[in-house]
Amino acid sequence: MDVRSLFLPALFVVIYGSGFVGAKLGLPHSEPFMFLVLRFTLAGALLAVLAWAFRQQWPRKWGWLVVSGIFMQGVFSAGVFYALWLGMKPAVSALIIALQPLLVAVLAGPYLGEQVSARRWVGLLLGMAGVALVVADGLALEGITLQSLAWALVSLVGLSIGQLIHKKHCDQMNLFSGGAVQVLACIPPALLLALLFERGVIHWHQDLVVATLWMGVGVSIGALSVLYMLLRRQEATQVASVFYAVPVAAALFAWPIFDQVPTLTDWIGFAIVALGLMVANGQAFVLRRAPS
Repeated sequence: MDVRSLFLPALFVVIYGSGFVGAKLGLPHSEPFMFLVLRFTLAGALLAVLAWAFRQQWPRKWGWLVVSGIFMQGVFSAGVFYALWLGMKPAVSALIIALQPLLVAVLAGPYLGEQVSARRWVGLLLGMAGVALVVADGLALEGITLQSLAWALVSLVGLSIGQLIHKKHCDQMNLFSGGAVQVLACIPPALLLALLFERGVIHWHQDLVVATLWMGVGVSIGALSVLYMLLRRQEATQVASVFYAVPVAAALFAWPIFDQVPTLTDWIGFAIVALGLMVANGQAFVLRRAPS
């Protein structure tokens, strides 16, 4: 496997995994949906400015961009943020999202016409086993309730559906102008949820500022742009398998920040996840040039 071809997947895993910790850092100072309004407003404004600065053409049709953006960022983020707000650990939330590769593999065939090889199924199931091992660990179960689990599952479904829609209908979108449309489309639903279920109280604190900047710039712009580049060059199931490594990054970031020390069982689970990734992908990370 070409080491250089691992750069984009590794960059995505690190940034995206850190987002679970960033969300947890800011949530003590803001209700979850208002936090999302701040994040999406910042990211959307910056992407619009970048599209204008680099004179990027704006998409003529916004329908699928809006739908994929609302699912992949809006529904996903709302589920994750609310699960964390209810007390779920960042690493556990990331572990539940790591079930996405199997869900995408099941749906990619009928929706995208992708063929999932026997080798990839073995790798996906290995990754699933690693995730299950960590979730079954006693410490990992702390903070899990039926309500927080339900919200985490909502985020899982939203991310999976959004990724499939993006792959099928938005594959060649411009990262700046198309990304701006996707992010800005998430503001009205997040604002509506905040008005319906929250008091709109924000306690400005340096942790909230740092978290908003990181979630808005690092995750919504940085990590999502990398994900879009991967989706442009790879099959949906190949890209989805990268999510198995996200919990490892989330756990490692949570270790020094929240003193959530991974157990021996966690590390064994992480190793199984890594093995599953290697088996599932093989040479899959050798990026192909996107069609012009």
